[in-house]
Amino acid sequence: MSASVSPARPKRRTLFLLALLLMTAGSMEAASAAQTCVHNVERALSAPASDAANTQALSEEIASKLDAAVTAALPQSAAPGVIVGVRTPEGAWKKGFGIADPETGAPMEPGMHTRIGSVTKTFTGTIILKLAEDGRLSLDDTIAEYVPGIPNGEKITLRHLANMTSGIASYTASEKFVELYLTEPGVAFPPETLVQYAVEISPIFEPGSQYDYSNTNTILLGMVIEKVTGQPVETALRTMIFEPLDLENTFWPGKQTEIPSPYAHGITLQSYAATPEAPLNATNWNPASLWAAGEIISDIDDLLTYGRALGTGQGLLKAASQEERLRSFQGPEAYGLALRCTGEWVGHTGEVPGYTTVVYYNTQTDTTVVIQTNSDIPSGDCGSADVLPSNPKGISCSLPAMRIFNAVAPLLGGTALPKTEQ
Repeated sequence: MSASVSPARPKRRTLFLLALLLMTAGSMEAASAAQTCVHNVERALSAPASDAANTQALSEEIASKLDAAVTAALPQSAAPGVIVGVRTPEGAWKKGFGIADPETGAPMEPGMHTRIGSVTKTFTGTIILKLAEDGRLSLDDTIAEYVPGIPNGEKITLRHLANMTSGIASYTASEKFVELYLTEPGVAFPPETLVQYAVEISPIFEPGSQYDYSNTNTILLGMVIEKVTGQPVETALRTMIFEPLDLENTFWPGKQTEIPSPYAHGITLQSYAATPEAPLNATNWNPASLWAAGEIISDIDDLLTYGRALGTGQGLLKAASQEERLRSFQGPEAYGLALRCTGEWVGHTGEVPGYTTVVYYNTQTDTTVVIQTNSDIPSGDCGSADVLPSNPKGISCSLPAMRIFNAVAPLLGGTALPKTEQ
Protein backbone atom coordinates (compact mmCIF):
# COMPACT_ATOMS: atom_id res chain seq x y z
CA MET A 1 0.00 0.00 0.00
CA SER A 2 1.55 3.30 -0.97
CA ALA A 3 0.59 6.85 -1.65
CA SER A 4 0.40 7.93 -5.27
CA VAL A 5 3.37 9.91 -6.51
CA SER A 6 2.95 13.55 -7.47
CA PRO A 7 4.56 14.16 -10.88
CA ALA A 8 5.72 17.61 -9.77
CA ARG A 9 7.35 16.52 -6.52
CA PRO A 10 7.86 12.75 -6.56
CA LYS A 11 11.00 12.07 -4.62
CA ARG A 12 10.08 13.50 -1.20
CA ARG A 13 7.02 11.29 -1.10
CA THR A 14 8.94 8.28 -2.37
CA LEU A 15 11.53 8.83 0.33
CA PHE A 16 8.91 9.00 3.06
CA LEU A 17 7.59 5.58 2.10
CA LEU A 18 11.04 4.14 1.39
CA ALA A 19 12.19 4.97 4.89
CA LEU A 20 9.28 3.04 6.37
CA LEU A 21 10.05 0.04 4.20
CA LEU A 22 13.80 -0.03 4.75
CA MET A 23 13.50 -0.01 8.52
CA THR A 24 10.64 -2.49 8.80
CA ALA A 25 10.33 -4.79 5.82
CA GLY A 26 11.98 -8.08 5.15
CA SER A 27 14.08 -10.50 7.12
CA MET A 28 16.85 -12.73 5.89
CA GLU A 29 15.86 -15.88 4.08
CA ALA A 30 17.03 -17.82 7.15
CA ALA A 31 14.10 -16.32 9.05
CA SER A 32 11.44 -17.51 6.62
CA ALA A 33 9.46 -19.43 9.22
CA ALA A 34 8.61 -18.82 12.85
CA GLN A 35 10.59 -21.79 14.14
CA THR A 36 13.85 -20.43 12.69
CA CYS A 37 13.77 -17.29 14.82
CA VAL A 38 14.47 -18.09 18.46
CA HIS A 39 15.78 -21.63 18.61
CA ASN A 40 16.19 -21.73 22.37
CA VAL A 41 13.56 -19.65 24.12
CA GLU A 42 14.54 -21.11 27.48
CA ARG A 43 18.06 -19.70 27.10
CA ALA A 44 16.70 -16.17 26.76
CA LEU A 45 14.31 -16.64 29.68
CA SER A 46 17.08 -17.91 31.95
CA ALA A 47 19.80 -15.38 31.06
CA PRO A 48 21.59 -14.41 34.29
CA ALA A 49 20.10 -11.24 35.73
CA SER A 50 23.56 -10.24 36.95
CA ASP A 51 24.69 -9.73 33.35
CA ALA A 52 22.09 -7.04 32.74
CA ALA A 53 24.27 -4.27 34.16
CA ASN A 54 27.65 -5.54 33.00
CA THR A 55 29.90 -2.52 32.56
CA GLN A 56 33.26 -4.27 32.41
CA ALA A 57 35.10 -3.24 29.26
CA LEU A 58 35.15 -5.61 26.32
CA SER A 59 38.53 -7.01 25.37
CA GLU A 60 40.79 -4.67 23.45
CA GLU A 61 40.78 -7.10 20.54
CA ILE A 62 36.98 -7.05 20.11
CA ALA A 63 36.76 -3.32 20.81
CA SER A 64 39.35 -2.65 18.11
CA LYS A 65 37.41 -4.71 15.57
CA LEU A 66 34.15 -2.94 16.42
CA ASP A 67 35.85 0.44 16.14
CA ALA A 68 37.27 -0.43 12.72
CA ALA A 69 33.93 -1.76 11.46
CA VAL A 70 32.04 1.40 12.41
CA THR A 71 34.80 3.66 11.08
CA ALA A 72 34.59 1.88 7.71
CA ALA A 73 30.78 1.82 7.54
CA LEU A 74 29.98 5.38 8.60
CA PRO A 75 31.22 6.99 5.34
CA GLN A 76 28.92 4.62 3.42
CA SER A 77 25.93 5.85 5.40
CA ALA A 78 24.21 9.20 5.01
CA ALA A 79 24.59 10.12 8.68
CA PRO A 80 26.87 12.81 10.11
CA GLY A 81 27.42 10.67 13.19
CA VAL A 82 26.57 7.51 15.09
CA ILE A 83 26.61 6.21 18.66
CA VAL A 84 27.16 2.47 19.03
CA GLY A 85 26.65 0.42 22.18
CA VAL A 86 27.33 -3.28 22.79
CA ARG A 87 26.73 -5.29 25.97
CA THR A 88 27.72 -8.96 26.28
CA PRO A 89 28.36 -11.35 29.19
CA GLU A 90 32.08 -10.64 28.67
CA GLY A 91 31.76 -6.86 28.86
CA ALA A 92 30.44 -3.68 27.32
CA TRP A 93 31.59 -1.12 24.75
CA LYS A 94 30.16 2.18 23.58
CA LYS A 95 31.53 4.96 21.45
CA GLY A 96 30.49 7.95 19.38
CA PHE A 97 31.72 8.53 15.83
CA GLY A 98 31.41 11.50 13.53
CA ILE A 99 29.50 14.71 14.09
CA ALA A 100 26.52 15.46 16.33
CA ASP A 101 25.87 18.94 14.98
CA PRO A 102 26.71 19.61 11.31
CA GLU A 103 26.63 23.37 11.92
CA THR A 104 29.15 23.48 14.78
CA GLY A 105 31.09 20.28 14.13
CA ALA A 106 30.48 19.09 17.71
CA PRO A 107 31.38 15.39 18.01
CA MET A 108 28.90 12.58 18.51
CA GLU A 109 29.24 11.23 22.05
CA PRO A 110 27.58 8.47 24.13
CA GLY A 111 24.90 9.93 26.37
CA MET A 112 23.42 12.16 23.69
CA HIS A 113 19.66 11.87 23.27
CA THR A 114 18.03 10.98 19.96
CA ARG A 115 14.50 10.21 18.85
CA ILE A 116 14.07 6.43 18.60
CA GLY A 117 11.08 6.22 16.24
CA SER A 118 9.43 2.83 15.92
CA VAL A 119 11.43 1.26 18.72
CA THR A 120 8.59 2.94 20.66
CA LYS A 121 6.27 0.22 19.32
CA THR A 122 7.98 -2.35 21.54
CA PHE A 123 7.27 -0.19 24.60
CA THR A 124 3.59 0.11 23.65
CA GLY A 125 3.34 -3.62 22.96
CA THR A 126 4.99 -4.43 26.28
CA ILE A 127 2.38 -2.43 28.18
CA ILE A 128 -0.40 -4.28 26.36
CA LEU A 129 1.19 -7.58 27.44
CA LYS A 130 1.52 -6.35 31.03
CA LEU A 131 -2.14 -5.34 31.09
CA ALA A 132 -3.02 -8.81 29.77
CA GLU A 133 -0.93 -10.35 32.59
CA ASP A 134 -2.95 -8.38 35.09
CA GLY A 135 -6.24 -9.51 33.57
CA ARG A 136 -7.21 -5.98 32.57
CA LEU A 137 -7.56 -6.95 28.93
CA SER A 138 -7.08 -9.94 26.64
CA LEU A 139 -5.08 -10.12 23.43
CA ASP A 140 -8.20 -11.70 21.96
CA ASP A 141 -10.35 -8.64 22.73
CA THR A 142 -11.51 -6.87 19.59
CA ILE A 143 -10.61 -3.26 18.90
CA ALA A 144 -14.35 -2.51 18.59
CA GLU A 145 -14.58 -3.00 22.35
CA TYR A 146 -12.33 0.02 22.85
CA VAL A 147 -12.39 2.21 19.73
CA PRO A 148 -15.54 2.56 17.56
CA GLY A 149 -15.65 3.10 13.83
CA ILE A 150 -12.76 0.82 12.76
CA PRO A 151 -13.48 -1.21 9.59
CA ASN A 152 -13.71 -4.88 10.59
CA GLY A 153 -13.30 -3.70 14.17
CA GLU A 154 -15.51 -6.48 15.52
CA LYS A 155 -13.09 -9.03 13.98
CA ILE A 156 -9.73 -7.33 14.60
CA THR A 157 -8.15 -8.39 17.88
CA LEU A 158 -5.44 -6.69 19.90
CA ARG A 159 -3.21 -9.57 18.82
CA HIS A 160 -3.82 -8.68 15.17
CA LEU A 161 -2.82 -5.11 15.95
CA ALA A 162 0.34 -6.13 17.78
CA ASN A 163 1.56 -8.53 15.08
CA MET A 164 0.63 -6.30 12.13
CA THR A 165 -2.04 -8.56 10.63
CA SER A 166 -5.10 -6.36 11.26
CA GLY A 167 -5.69 -5.24 7.68
CA ILE A 168 -5.89 -1.61 8.82
CA ALA A 169 -3.82 0.54 6.49
CA SER A 170 -1.02 2.67 7.85
CA TYR A 171 -1.97 6.33 7.92
CA THR A 172 1.43 6.94 6.30
CA ALA A 173 -0.10 5.39 3.16
CA SER A 174 -2.75 8.10 3.06
CA GLU A 175 -2.08 10.63 0.31
CA LYS A 176 -3.82 13.30 2.41
CA PHE A 177 -1.53 12.66 5.37
CA VAL A 178 1.68 12.46 3.34
CA GLU A 179 0.92 15.68 1.45
CA LEU A 180 0.20 17.63 4.64
CA TYR A 181 3.14 16.08 6.49
CA LEU A 182 5.65 16.93 3.78
CA THR A 183 4.21 20.39 3.23
CA GLU A 184 4.26 21.22 6.96
CA PRO A 185 6.89 18.96 8.54
CA GLY A 186 6.48 18.49 12.25
CA VAL A 187 2.80 19.44 12.39
CA ALA A 188 1.05 17.83 15.38
CA PHE A 189 -1.66 15.23 14.68
CA PRO A 190 -3.81 13.88 17.53
CA PRO A 191 -4.13 10.07 17.47
CA GLU A 192 -7.81 10.23 16.53
CA THR A 193 -6.90 12.18 13.39
CA LEU A 194 -4.19 9.70 12.46
CA VAL A 195 -6.65 6.83 12.80
CA GLN A 196 -9.17 8.65 10.61
CA TYR A 197 -6.62 8.95 7.80
CA ALA A 198 -6.22 5.17 7.99
CA VAL A 199 -9.94 4.41 8.22
CA GLU A 200 -10.53 6.21 4.94
CA ILE A 201 -8.30 3.72 3.07
CA SER A 202 -9.08 0.56 5.08
CA PRO A 203 -9.43 -2.38 5.15
CA ILE A 204 -6.71 -3.69 2.87
CA PHE A 205 -7.30 -7.37 3.74
CA GLU A 206 -9.22 -9.60 6.13
CA PRO A 207 -7.89 -9.65 9.71
CA GLY A 208 -5.26 -12.33 10.25
CA SER A 209 -4.93 -13.24 6.57
CA GLN A 210 -1.82 -11.19 5.71
CA TYR A 211 0.96 -9.07 7.16
CA ASP A 212 1.25 -5.32 6.58
CA TYR A 213 3.40 -3.07 8.74
CA SER A 214 1.05 -0.31 9.84
CA ASN A 215 1.71 2.52 12.27
CA THR A 216 -2.04 2.74 12.79
CA ASN A 217 -2.01 -0.59 14.61
CA THR A 218 0.20 0.79 17.36
CA ILE A 219 -1.68 4.09 17.55
CA LEU A 220 -4.80 2.05 18.29
CA LEU A 221 -2.96 0.04 20.95
CA GLY A 222 -1.99 3.33 22.58
CA MET A 223 -5.65 4.34 22.62
CA VAL A 224 -6.51 1.00 24.23
CA ILE A 225 -3.91 1.62 26.94
CA GLU A 226 -5.47 4.97 27.76
CA LYS A 227 -8.98 3.48 27.81
CA VAL A 228 -8.00 0.59 30.10
CA THR A 229 -5.74 2.50 32.51
CA GLY A 230 -7.64 5.77 32.52
CA GLN A 231 -4.27 7.51 32.19
CA PRO A 232 -2.32 9.17 29.40
CA VAL A 233 -0.09 6.70 27.57
CA GLU A 234 3.00 8.55 28.80
CA THR A 235 1.97 7.84 32.42
CA ALA A 236 1.67 4.12 31.67
CA LEU A 237 5.10 4.18 30.00
CA ARG A 238 6.67 5.85 32.98
CA THR A 239 5.12 3.66 35.68
CA MET A 240 5.28 0.33 33.84
CA ILE A 241 8.61 0.58 31.99
CA PHE A 242 10.74 3.69 32.57
CA GLU A 243 10.70 3.55 36.38
CA PRO A 244 10.94 -0.26 36.86
CA LEU A 245 14.01 -0.36 34.59
CA ASP A 246 15.49 2.91 35.93
CA LEU A 247 15.47 4.48 32.48
CA GLU A 248 16.34 7.95 33.72
CA ASN A 249 17.22 9.35 30.29
CA THR A 250 14.19 8.07 28.37
CA PHE A 251 11.40 10.54 27.73
CA TRP A 252 7.95 10.94 26.22
CA PRO A 253 8.08 14.46 24.76
CA GLY A 254 4.35 15.00 24.24
CA LYS A 255 3.86 18.54 22.97
CA GLN A 256 7.44 19.45 23.83
CA THR A 257 9.37 19.64 20.56
CA GLU A 258 12.84 20.19 22.04
CA ILE A 259 15.08 17.23 22.86
CA PRO A 260 16.68 17.20 26.34
CA SER A 261 20.38 18.08 26.38
CA PRO A 262 22.76 16.71 25.43
CA TYR A 263 21.41 15.73 22.03
CA ALA A 264 22.42 15.10 18.46
CA HIS A 265 21.03 17.26 15.65
CA GLY A 266 19.18 15.20 13.05
CA ILE A 267 19.07 15.83 9.29
CA THR A 268 16.38 14.77 6.84
CA LEU A 269 15.11 15.04 3.29
CA GLN A 270 11.50 14.39 4.35
CA SER A 271 10.17 17.78 3.30
CA TYR A 272 9.43 19.52 0.05
CA ALA A 273 11.74 22.29 1.30
CA ALA A 274 14.73 19.94 1.56
CA THR A 275 17.16 19.14 -1.24
CA PRO A 276 20.03 16.63 -1.38
CA GLU A 277 22.42 19.57 -1.38
CA ALA A 278 20.66 21.16 1.62
CA PRO A 279 19.00 18.68 3.99
CA LEU A 280 16.85 20.15 6.75
CA ASN A 281 17.53 20.07 10.47
CA ALA A 282 14.60 18.06 11.88
CA THR A 283 15.81 18.00 15.48
CA ASN A 284 12.85 19.89 16.93
CA TRP A 285 10.09 18.77 14.60
CA ASN A 286 7.00 17.79 16.53
CA PRO A 287 6.90 13.96 16.85
CA ALA A 288 3.20 13.78 17.70
CA SER A 289 2.40 12.27 14.29
CA LEU A 290 3.97 9.07 15.59
CA TRP A 291 2.55 9.08 19.15
CA ALA A 292 2.51 5.54 20.62
CA ALA A 293 4.13 4.25 17.43
CA GLY A 294 7.28 6.37 17.54
CA GLU A 295 7.51 9.31 19.93
CA ILE A 296 10.08 8.28 22.58
CA ILE A 297 13.50 9.90 23.11
CA SER A 298 16.37 7.99 24.77
CA ASP A 299 20.13 7.52 25.07
CA ILE A 300 22.59 4.66 24.64
CA ASP A 301 22.74 3.40 28.24
CA ASP A 302 18.98 3.30 28.67
CA LEU A 303 18.53 1.57 25.33
CA LEU A 304 21.11 -1.07 26.19
CA THR A 305 19.27 -1.75 29.45
CA TYR A 306 15.93 -1.81 27.70
CA GLY A 307 17.13 -3.94 24.79
CA ARG A 308 18.20 -6.76 27.09
CA ALA A 309 15.00 -6.53 29.12
CA LEU A 310 13.03 -6.65 25.88
CA GLY A 311 14.79 -9.86 24.84
CA THR A 312 14.73 -11.63 28.21
CA GLY A 313 11.60 -10.16 29.76
CA GLN A 314 13.50 -9.42 32.95
CA GLY A 315 12.01 -6.45 34.77
CA LEU A 316 9.19 -6.21 32.25
CA LEU A 317 7.13 -9.38 31.87
CA LYS A 318 6.48 -12.66 33.61
CA ALA A 319 8.19 -15.67 32.06
CA ALA A 320 4.97 -17.00 30.53
CA SER A 321 4.26 -13.71 28.78
CA GLN A 322 7.82 -13.41 27.52
CA GLU A 323 7.75 -16.98 26.25
CA GLU A 324 4.56 -16.24 24.35
CA ARG A 325 6.20 -13.17 22.86
CA LEU A 326 9.34 -15.04 21.79
CA ARG A 327 7.21 -17.73 20.14
CA SER A 328 4.85 -15.29 18.41
CA PHE A 329 6.84 -14.64 15.21
CA GLN A 330 5.04 -15.51 12.01
CA GLY A 331 5.87 -16.16 8.37
CA PRO A 332 8.68 -14.67 6.29
CA GLU A 333 8.25 -11.27 7.96
CA ALA A 334 9.03 -12.80 11.39
CA TYR A 335 7.04 -10.11 13.17
CA GLY A 336 5.51 -11.06 16.51
CA LEU A 337 3.87 -9.22 19.39
CA ALA A 338 5.28 -5.74 18.73
CA LEU A 339 8.68 -7.32 18.20
CA ARG A 340 10.73 -8.33 15.18
CA CYS A 341 12.91 -11.42 14.93
CA THR A 342 15.58 -12.40 12.46
CA GLY A 343 17.86 -15.30 13.17
CA GLU A 344 18.50 -15.11 16.91
CA TRP A 345 18.16 -11.32 17.04
CA VAL A 346 14.95 -9.89 18.52
CA GLY A 347 14.16 -6.20 18.79
CA HIS A 348 13.13 -3.36 16.53
CA THR A 349 14.33 -0.59 14.26
CA GLY A 350 13.17 2.99 14.32
CA GLU A 351 13.00 5.85 11.83
CA VAL A 352 11.73 9.37 12.38
CA PRO A 353 12.74 12.54 10.50
CA GLY A 354 16.36 13.20 11.47
CA TYR A 355 17.12 9.89 13.20
CA THR A 356 17.34 6.12 12.80
CA THR A 357 17.77 3.63 15.62
CA VAL A 358 18.42 -0.09 16.07
CA VAL A 359 17.84 -2.02 19.29
CA TYR A 360 18.47 -5.77 19.02
CA TYR A 361 19.13 -8.55 21.52
CA ASN A 362 20.72 -11.86 20.50
CA THR A 363 18.98 -14.68 22.35
CA GLN A 364 21.80 -17.08 21.48
CA THR A 365 24.72 -15.05 22.82
CA ASP A 366 23.03 -12.73 25.37
CA THR A 367 24.32 -9.74 23.41
CA THR A 368 22.59 -6.38 23.09
CA VAL A 369 23.41 -3.96 20.28
CA VAL A 370 22.14 -0.39 20.03
CA ILE A 371 22.77 2.03 17.16
CA GLN A 372 21.74 5.72 17.20
CA THR A 373 22.27 7.89 14.12
CA ASN A 374 21.35 11.50 13.42
CA SER A 375 19.99 11.02 9.90
CA ASP A 376 17.12 9.17 8.25
CA ILE A 377 18.52 9.58 4.73
CA PRO A 378 19.19 6.35 2.80
CA SER A 379 22.39 5.58 0.97
CA GLY A 380 23.46 3.13 -1.70
CA ASP A 381 21.51 1.99 -4.76
CA CYS A 382 18.13 3.43 -3.73
CA GLY A 383 16.40 3.78 -7.07
CA SER A 384 14.52 7.07 -7.48
CA ALA A 385 14.75 8.09 -3.82
CA ASP A 386 16.69 11.21 -2.97
CA VAL A 387 20.20 10.60 -1.65
CA LEU A 388 23.05 12.91 -0.70
CA PRO A 389 25.52 14.07 -3.40
CA SER A 390 28.20 11.94 -1.70
CA ASN A 391 26.06 8.80 -2.02
CA PRO A 392 28.18 5.65 -2.56
CA LYS A 393 27.38 3.42 -5.54
CA GLY A 394 27.36 -0.33 -5.87
CA ILE A 395 26.05 -1.15 -2.38
CA SER A 396 22.54 -2.07 -1.24
CA CYS A 397 20.16 0.68 -0.20
CA SER A 398 20.08 1.12 3.56
CA LEU A 399 19.17 3.61 6.22
CA PRO A 400 22.07 4.68 8.48
CA ALA A 401 21.42 2.68 11.65
CA MET A 402 20.94 -0.56 9.74
CA ARG A 403 24.12 0.07 7.74
CA ILE A 404 26.11 0.33 10.97
CA PHE A 405 24.33 -2.57 12.66
CA ASN A 406 25.10 -4.92 9.80
CA ALA A 407 28.76 -3.90 10.05
CA VAL A 408 29.16 -4.68 13.76
CA ALA A 409 26.75 -7.56 14.37
CA PRO A 410 28.81 -10.23 12.53
CA LEU A 411 31.64 -9.58 14.99
CA LEU A 412 29.44 -10.54 17.92
CA GLY A 413 28.36 -14.08 17.12
CA GLY A 414 24.88 -15.39 16.40
CA THR A 415 23.41 -16.36 13.08
CA ALA A 416 21.21 -14.21 10.87
CA LEU A 417 21.07 -10.43 10.63
CA PRO A 418 18.30 -8.11 9.48
CA LYS A 419 18.65 -7.19 5.83
CA THR A 420 18.02 -3.75 4.44
CA GLU A 421 17.77 -4.20 0.69
CA GLN A 422 14.36 -4.50 -0.95
